[in-house]
Amino acid sequence: MNPRRTTTALALVAVLGATAATGVASTPAAASGPAATGGPARCSAAVALRGFDDRLDETTFRGQDVAGLSALAPAGSGRLFALSDRSVLFTLDARHDVVAAVPLRDAAGAELDSEGLAADRDGSLWVSSETGPQVLHVAPDGRLLPGAPDVPAALRTAPAGRAPANQSFEGLALSADGRTLTAAGEGALAGDATGVLRFQTWRRDGVGAPFRLGPQLAYAADPGLGVPEVAATPDGRLLVLERGFLDQVGNTVRLYVVDPAAAPDVAAVGELAADAAQIVPKTLLADLVTCPPLGATAEQPQLNPLLDNVEGMVVRSARGERRLRVSLVSDDNQRPTQTTRLYDLDVTLPTTR
Repeated sequence: MNPRRTTTALALVAVLGATAATGVASTPAAASGPAATGGPARCSAAVALRGFDDRLDETTFRGQDVAGLSALAPAGSGRLFALSDRSVLFTLDARHDVVAAVPLRDAAGAELDSEGLAADRDGSLWVSSETGPQVLHVAPDGRLLPGAPDVPAALRTAPAGRAPANQSFEGLALSADGRTLTAAGEGALAGDATGVLRFQTWRRDGVGAPFRLGPQLAYAADPGLGVPEVAATPDGRLLVLERGFLDQVGNTVRLYVVDPAAAPDVAAVGELAADAAQIVPKTLLADLVTCPPLGATAEQPQLNPLLDNVEGMVVRSARGERRLRVSLVSDDNQRPTQTTRLYDLDVTLPTTR
């Protein structure tokens, strides 16, 4: 989804306040080159930036614009799947060059507003679309597969349900054991407090078994921000990406971690308040405005030229349960003032659960 809308003064306070709280200047000191020369560059105690890659920006593959990238998933052998919100599934090689592109369609042959992507153990993929919303099961060649899970009525887009248009299933994650699928709503349902989002889960007994409706989690995003993506960690937690945009200030991108086991099921709660006891606790790992820019440039005002409209996230590898290699991707919205950029991060999770 495109977050480029003028937000409130409260959002500006949130952007600048979080930067000040870190004790780091709003514009970090420059570093040489597109990658750190002396090892990963610290964004926070928990997150280090290994580098970034703009090679996909304003490129095409066999006549198809490589743009609007909203999700990532592992494709094996160091490759990645990259999902466009215009219903195209790209395959990237280990150098991040595009080597394949296939269109995705629903059962009626219509395009998707595809936003989330998760790779299953059997090589198939799960795709969330804000059309409906829905979660589809697809093969890497784009074929529809059986097993699409049911969506609760309240989570459907209004007027069928309570979800606002273009703010429903934005993120998607499959747990490391393959048993829990989680779709993250980007915006609050009608009746819920502003910024209080619902994450829907589905559970199954194992790969190939059908997904059944599971608990809903209540998540409170920072003022003025939404959730474009979630990713599962090896120990059962979720990385949560928060993002927003403010004219003449630029993008805010923050990375949090939550433990779904620490939150009750809110599926039966009609309306969620901002101070609801059911909201899952979250821990800030990094505000990416504090990352060294490493020579990055921006085509529009940004507190840090490294930042853009980050929408996709994938855990690429792990050493143990706490030390992760994570990649992010920004959605350029097919605008010349924005950049398709891949980011490579080292993330260390906190020990307390």
